[in-house]
Amino acid sequence: MAYEPNDRRQHEQHEQHGHEGGDDGYSGAATLVVDGAEQAVEVTLRGHFQPIDGRYHWYGRIAADAALVTRLGGKRTEALLRTPQGEALGELTDPDPWDRYRISGTSTPPFTLDQTLPEH
Repeated sequence: MAYEPNDRRQHEQHEQHGHEGGDDGYSGAATLVVDGAEQAVEVTLRGHFQPIDGRYHWYGRIAADAALVTRLGGKRTEALLRTPQGEALGELTDPDPWDRYRISGTSTPPFTLDQTLPEH
């Protein structure tokens, strides 16, 4: 498939981030803090600016972790998520059938945002 220069940049962003250009994200090691207790976790996060409410929404999954499931018992709870790029408060929701908790938040995410504007 032949790419024009702008198409090539979007394709490279898609390959690098694992999703369409325009979304920001992070995958890797993180620290989850719930009720003052820290736990090392692996996360996959992404987000987007929502023009309707004027806020940045970030979200993702925490890799399955038996200790986390035992500790939280499938309950929703507020948590602090730290990555090497930043930290943010979010909400953990019920785990999926594979014991992966979903986490989401609004405003500044726990990862660096791409500040470049797409070329058109």
